[in-house]
Amino acid sequence: MSTALFRKPLCSALVLFNKTLHRCPEKRRYAIKSGILERVVAAFQSISGDAGVSLGDTVREQHGRDESVHRCHPPDVVVFPRSVEEVSALAKICHHHRLPIIPFGTGTGLEGGVGAVRGGVCFSMRKMDQVLDLHQEDFDVTVEPGVTRKALNSYLRDTGLWFPVDPGADASLCGMAATSASGTNAVRYGTMRENVLNLEVVLADGTVLHTAGRGRRSRKTSAGYNLTNLFVGSEGTLGVLTKATLRLYGIPETMVSAVCSFPSVQAAVDSTVQVLQAGVPIARIEFLDDVMIDACNRFNSLSYPVAPTLFLEFHGSTRSLEEQVAITEEIAKDNGGSDFSWAQDEESRGRLWKARHDAWYAALALRPGCKAYATDVCVPLSCLPEVVVATKKDLIRNGLTGPIAGHVGDGNFHCIMVLDPNDQEEVGQVHQFTERLARRALAMDGTCTGEHGVGLGKRVLLREEVGPLAIEVMQGLKATLDPKNLMNPGKVL
Repeated sequence: MSTALFRKPLCSALVLFNKTLHRCPEKRRYAIKSGILERVVAAFQSISGDAGVSLGDTVREQHGRDESVHRCHPPDVVVFPRSVEEVSALAKICHHHRLPIIPFGTGTGLEGGVGAVRGGVCFSMRKMDQVLDLHQEDFDVTVEPGVTRKALNSYLRDTGLWFPVDPGADASLCGMAATSASGTNAVRYGTMRENVLNLEVVLADGTVLHTAGRGRRSRKTSAGYNLTNLFVGSEGTLGVLTKATLRLYGIPETMVSAVCSFPSVQAAVDSTVQVLQAGVPIARIEFLDDVMIDACNRFNSLSYPVAPTLFLEFHGSTRSLEEQVAITEEIAKDNGGSDFSWAQDEESRGRLWKARHDAWYAALALRPGCKAYATDVCVPLSCLPEVVVATKKDLIRNGLTGPIAGHVGDGNFHCIMVLDPNDQEEVGQVHQFTERLARRALAMDGTCTGEHGVGLGKRVLLREEVGPLAIEVMQGLKATLDPKNLMNPGKVL
């Protein structure tokens, strides 16, 4: 079948940005010719059953978008495999007919990674939702792709173990691996790259690959190329993740959380850098600027001082926490920090962190009826004060609504840009701002995406970040594993 049958991808990040947030069309022509579509659907149904294949407009539209600003691109067909064997068999049919394959977890991504920009088949992994193999004594577990982080931690509740990578949303764990997600706990426990031991992957032709060897789960290895981390962050462009073996951690004896306000952005970020330089093994250290704190206060009926604010959390024994807290409090006070609020029991910590976890919705509430786009830059810690202060000035100078929140312990922060998608002048201003912000981070030896991924909108920036030779190497790897360019085409590269 000629690839001319598929829709062409949008030509640039700017076009994508300026066409954001349009409603999905209720009707559209299939990219697959109807005769071929009928044969393909019949073949899919023979593998996954009638209930495992959907052509419904609503189902396709639900699987053609994530939480990003990118417009909806529904697939032509959605399949719901129940096992790796079904994924492999379905992939072989797609490979034979040259049909694009788009993996789908929970749809919580922020870079348009699930849109079927060239039509094709969405592999929705929600029916593969089993925790398969828990080794408590070895601190590891193997899960299917439909298992979310909250579901896993609920399963682990009585074991004394937990999986700490927390991107905020209740994302699927294989989806988190696909985007190399991280979140609030990454400063202590690392990102998905540090916490995936092995992956089972179905390649474009239906071949099943175990990146570290079938059943392998050692804590470290120096055997051959690191295929596991090749697929972590690949965003579905190299294969469908069907199992992930993950590191687990012991639940800390004690957890203490705190909130502290500062007289300026510089003072808050300086405190972050100094706490880390002092060697405090802090679990979370999150930053919200004054605009974001004000939004959170309104949204959650809170009363935090409207000022640049740090949210902190400490894990460990009672004795070790006393030292961590004392050092951190002294550093904060030296930088003008005040209004410390402490919480130790789980309920109190939950209330304290609610403001941070609801930041996205609080930002949206600043302008009812508008939409949000989250930037995602990350820089070396020494550059963090400069880039945050410069970004704040840029927002004020251009009159943009973009409250700042970030995992500043990693040098990663987000501006949640709240905009009217029907105001083309504002859309253009926001686009220009995001370009300036990303290039500001790149100029400081940072990255255009700390945890959300490249997806549709950051392909040009990726080339600027890694250079043409690295892009050529990536393209070569893609061509080797997916010579027909069927795996989530139009993304990343």
